[in-house]
Formats: sequence, C-alpha cells, structure tokens
Amino acid sequence: MITEIGELTEERESTEFYNGILVPGFVNSHCHLELSHLAGCFERGTGMAGFIRQINRLRNNTGKEERVKAMALQLDLLYKSGVSAMADISNCDESFDVKASSPLYTRTFLEVFGTEPQECENIMNTVRELTKKAAAIGIDAAPTPHSCYTMSRQLIKASSADAISTGWLSYHNQESWEEEELIMSGSGPLAQEYKSRMLKTPPVTGKPALFYFLDILYDISQRIEANILLVHNTFTAKESIKEAIEIVKSLYWAICPLSNLFIHNSLPPIELMRREGLKITLGTDSLSSNHILSIVEEIKCLQTHFPNVPLAEILEWSSFNGAAFLKKEDTLGSFEIGKKPGVVLIDNIDFNTFKLTTSSKSIRLV
Repeated sequence: MITEIGELTEERESTEFYNGILVPGFVNSHCHLELSHLAGCFERGTGMAGFIRQINRLRNNTGKEERVKAMALQLDLLYKSGVSAMADISNCDESFDVKASSPLYTRTFLEVFGTEPQECENIMNTVRELTKKAAAIGIDAAPTPHSCYTMSRQLIKASSADAISTGWLSYHNQESWEEEELIMSGSGPLAQEYKSRMLKTPPVTGKPALFYFLDILYDISQRIEANILLVHNTFTAKESIKEAIEIVKSLYWAICPLSNLFIHNSLPPIELMRREGLKITLGTDSLSSNHILSIVEEIKCLQTHFPNVPLAEILEWSSFNGAAFLKKEDTLGSFEIGKKPGVVLIDNIDFNTFKLTTSSKSIRLV
C-alpha cells in the first residue's frame, strides 16, 4: 500500500535508482487468454471474415493440457510486465484455475454466441451455470454479448440484460468495415461468410452497426447505469459516438491497436475519440491476432501512428481508465495514498521527447 508520496531530498543507503519512469500497474482492458495457444498460427490481413475462418479451423488445434499451459505462461508474463488487472474474455472454464491462482486480478466476461433465436434459452442456461462455476472458485464473472453479427437479437438482449444486472458489459464494436457493411446493406465478406454457412445474419438497418446494439440496450433500459466497454471501435465515427453517449451513462472505449493492424491494417480514429472526450482504455486482444501480450508494445504502436498524443495521456488510458471501468479505481490505476496499484518500471525512455523507444520494456517492481 502507498503510505506517502513526496520528493527525495537526500540520498539514503536504502535508496534504489532506476533508469526510466515509474508508472502504476497497467490494466489490460481486453484480452482473450483462452487463445494463448494460437501464437503464430494466424495469417495477417485477412479481414474479419478470414479471421473467423481461421478461428473455426485452429481454435482446438492443441489439447487441453497444452492450452492451459499456454494460458498460465501468458498470465505470468502479463503480471511480471506490470499488468495488475485485466478484463478477460472466456468462452469456457479452461482459464478459471489459472486465474484463481494468479496475483493478477481478472474480471471474466463469459462471451456467448448463437445466431438462431430458438437457441437463446439453452445458451443462456449454459452460460449461467458457467457463471456459478466461476463464483465457486472466487472469480468475478458474468455473461456478456460478443457482437452484432454472431448473435440473434434475442441472445444479445438476454446476455446484455444479465451483464447489466451485474454492473459490467463488454462488447466487440465496429471492429471491421465488414461489420458495418453487413448491418448497413447486408452485403460484403462477412455477410457472404455467414450466408455460406447457412447462418442467420442481423437485419439490414441502413445505420452504423453500433446503432443496432444500442437499440437493444434501449429496449432493456432507457438509461443504462452499468459500466459498458465497447471494444476495438476501429471503424466508429462521430454519429455512432454521439448516439452511444446519449444512451449509456458510464461508457468506456477499449482500443487494441496491434490487433487491429494485424487483422485489418487499420486503427481506431484516436484523434476523433480524444476530441469527443471519450474514456479510452488499452487492451492487447489475443495471441491469435497479436505477436505479444504487452501494454508497452501497444503504447509504442500508438506513439508511432499518433505521435501527437502525449505519453502521459496514453499511460492514463493504460491504467486509471481501465481501473475505473472495472470499478477498481479506489485501489488501482494511479499513485495515491492508500492505493495498491503496483509499481512498474518502463526503461529506455527518450527524455528529450518523453516517449518510449523501440527498446523500452516494462518490468514489475512491486
């Protein structure tokens, strides 16, 4: 726990000096730990339709023991690199024991899929049992919807209602232009992929994809009080942002830049998001769409593509904002008396520009 903050006036024998900057422990606001065994397996630049085909083909390419071993390794590396808390996506219980034994805090979002309306009740019964199993071993978990294109309207509404009742919801939003085209016109690669598999697609609305999800939320409550995390937002725009702010009171916007470049060679409209005053958080996504689960590497990516964004602001995205989404800002996210955020060293800083360098890395000190 932090008991005092001040300036060192004299050197003492116990004083330790480090070459770099000290930052509070990171909060990884979007990860798929269950996909850790897929490192290096995926082809880049396939778009969402191609990525889905690879997931369906490769997700179970190794046995459960190997999958769990990969998760344990990555969770340990995340903690040692300075991640103190994480919002993690799960589709089964394979990650539960790994999380329960880790010093890294996780809130698990139990994502559901299903395009057939008649499947909704059975799917929700299954995920609610999974929620009970997580609670039994001390893991914070609850159902959450995946995206507009992988679920029936009935399933989005049922899983969103469950999520909202617990206080948190995570949702993949406008990750691809294919998603936008599917909802706005019913065409494009994603529409073709689903139709080729005889799966139902969402109704054509002529509006951005986020409007479809917000309309379902409005059916649940005309003013959502839960913390809502919209993830990726690669192809969001001002019209969508304005509508979301009208409906959701406590709204956070997660970005995963390295993953977005891997799948789409695109990045979210960061400058627009900053101008709109959005609460941005930082995530790594999974090793199916990333070469490393590292908040520092995500920061380097942002600095390369958005050099005008101050490092101090990005660090707030990587720590305090994520902690606030998880409702852990009383203990995590910043250096304040009474908190236990963890202490992380980022080294090899260019102090002339106050930016990370290509050789910067992070390591947990506390």
